[in-house]
Amino acid sequence: MTVLQSLKTMDEVMVKMLFVFDGKQFLSILTIGDIQRAIIKGIDMNASVTTILDRNKKFVSPAEPREVIREKMLKLRAECMPVVDEQGNLVDVYFWNDMFKHSEPDHRDKIELPVVIMAGGKGTRLKPITNVIPKPLVPIGDKTILEVIMNQFEGIGCKKFYMSVNYKADMMEYYLSQLDHKYDIEFFMEDKPLGTIGSVSLLKGKITTPFFVSNCDSINDQNYRDVYDYHVQNNNDLTIVTMVKSFRIPYGVIETGEDGIMIALREKPELNYQVNTGAYILNPECIDEIPEGEFFHITHLMEKIKARGGRVGCYPVSEGSWHDMGEWPEYLKMIGVK
Repeated sequence: MTVLQSLKTMDEVMVKMLFVFDGKQFLSILTIGDIQRAIIKGIDMNASVTTILDRNKKFVSPAEPREVIREKMLKLRAECMPVVDEQGNLVDVYFWNDMFKHSEPDHRDKIELPVVIMAGGKGTRLKPITNVIPKPLVPIGDKTILEVIMNQFEGIGCKKFYMSVNYKADMMEYYLSQLDHKYDIEFFMEDKPLGTIGSVSLLKGKITTPFFVSNCDSINDQNYRDVYDYHVQNNNDLTIVTMVKSFRIPYGVIETGEDGIMIALREKPELNYQVNTGAYILNPECIDEIPEGEFFHITHLMEKIKARGGRVGCYPVSEGSWHDMGEWPEYLKMIGVK
């Protein structure tokens, strides 16, 4: 199985980890983190999973007591722990829920970083529903997409929200004020369209730490703590959460050179790209690079950072981990309407 196929398999069966075998011989486990690190390193997505497999992962033997296994899982924050005998055979597996009552194997310190929510758009692609309510209040189950996004950030410790508003801002403020759960939100008005990042210039002097920026029309099934760790470890000025998107060309693709001479032929190749999901981490200094009162897209900021020799990193998530509701077909799919 290739790296790309394993990523797609995780999406199809809705897991973050696979068990890798060579025939009947157990080799190791492959996690979504292994794949993400491989993509960041530039590994060929069509390479075998064995090229990125971590053979040094910690396993336990059948002789080890349950309490020892439990302590190892807690220390490693392991979602599961394979039990492997002396011949390397997989004889059992302990899952996190077998050992612990709480559901998340993540005991890292919380990160209390500010979050900027870009909520000023008109949501024209979701008309006519956005003629009545603003896009951030469009429901996903029993909550609005805005609540789903903010709850995800609160889950990793982020408590302070700055919300860029314009269209139907009063309706959003009223709705949030009526909720039992009170979010710590500071609204700031975008009096005219300022692009996908221009209004953040209004926060100069207010944010002094790295901060998240999120749009209001997609959800990433990704622990943003992992994105923050990558951002810091990689010394990025700006990190984009990207989605791995693949396209299969249903024809044989021919590469030609001078005089039309064929150089190479690839039969029905699969092309892989990383797509911008609309979620980012920025260092506070980036705010000073956003011109005040001008229309300015996040892509303009990326180009500006690159031009001065700064670092713009990309943290990949799988196609199935990103849920977009920018248009009606995607929104209906998100809420389970066929």
